[in-house]
Amino acid sequence: MIGVMVELPGEAIPLRHFYAVGQLDRAQAEWAAIDQAMVIGPIATSPVAGLEPVHMVAQLSAHTIRMQALRIGEVRALGRNWPHRWISA
Repeated sequence: MIGVMVELPGEAIPLRHFYAVGQLDRAQAEWAAIDQAMVIGPIATSPVAGLEPVHMVAQLSAHTIRMQALRIGEVRALGRNWPHRWISA
């Protein structure tokens, strides 16, 4: 699970968008999420409220990946709300 801070028109600060990424390598997962996030707006260039512009929120368990049918290499945009179905707490 990757969080990406995206600058949107009309918003005072960049907002975090969540992406479920079917990559084993963290760096590849982050870049895949960045590519997807760039479709909706520019990526923040500095930390926002203590969060890096691109950061791993959680590593998805094999069970979650299977239950959510996330394929290898797939990037699924989950929006701005905390992805409860994907991660807990």
